[in-house]
Amino acid sequence: MSEFEDKVVVVTGAGGGLGKSHALEFAKRGAKVVVNDLGGSGDGVGASDMADSVVDEIRQAGGVAIANKASVSSREGAKSIIDDAVAEFGTVDILINNAGILRDKSFKKMSLDDWDLVMNVHLNGSAYVTHAAWPIMYEKNFGRIVLTSSTSGIYGNFGQANYGAAKMGMLGLINVLAIEGASKNIRVNGLAPSAATRLIATIPGREDLDPENPDADVHPKLVTPAVLLMAGENAPNGKIIQAGGGRFSTCAVFNNADLELGIDAEYEDLLEHSEELLDMSHALEGWNRQRRS
Repeated sequence: MSEFEDKVVVVTGAGGGLGKSHALEFAKRGAKVVVNDLGGSGDGVGASDMADSVVDEIRQAGGVAIANKASVSSREGAKSIIDDAVAEFGTVDILINNAGILRDKSFKKMSLDDWDLVMNVHLNGSAYVTHAAWPIMYEKNFGRIVLTSSTSGIYGNFGQANYGAAKMGMLGLINVLAIEGASKNIRVNGLAPSAATRLIATIPGREDLDPENPDADVHPKLVTPAVLLMAGENAPNGKIIQAGGGRFSTCAVFNNADLELGIDAEYEDLLEHSEELLDMSHALEGWNRQRRS
């Protein structure tokens, strides 16, 4: 029997692309799935019945699923996603925060409305849905949460200041929730995916991608194994996994040793030792203060 048999899984932004792939795979393995998707365009405009189509596909394959069409960027909408899971299935075991939009422009040309909207969907939306699920998982001493981050935040990407900031903000949320949830067997991790999706196809220069018929090496289903790993019984905690094209890796924060200049240190002292300060050749994973304690 699959470890996901009868688990209640919520996947946001599951009307297509990565979210759809995750939802289909969980359902195939016996999970009861809440397919959330507002059904809007890649830049967050409009609505549609994308979630219904995925639910129909799951049910036709013999799986169990319901649809929710709320926006994660609304507190009430985000809460309704978890409320629907509890009303239909009694609980929530696994939450995959995947919903997202793009409003790409260089920072100089970006409107603050585009900044706010992307932050609200990606960072606030993930926090809102997670906040609604958290007490349920806390009380049952079990929960698996995945937040979909991006290399655009971890490493940076031109024209995506809003998106990159939101995606990097998720790492801070992951770091804290991994600590807060550990004693209650709630494990929180992040995904940095690479695949041909509707959102990626909207990026200038990526018009060659066909999200409806993606090439085999950029198919969203090649990201999903990492999601299942982070949602499983033996999931890691507080990790960021990069996945795409059948390639998987972990990225992390590294910290070099302290440069001890003493309590009389001034700018000129630091300037003299700046090369040593910036040398990461012997840096180790994690915060060196924690390693010393």
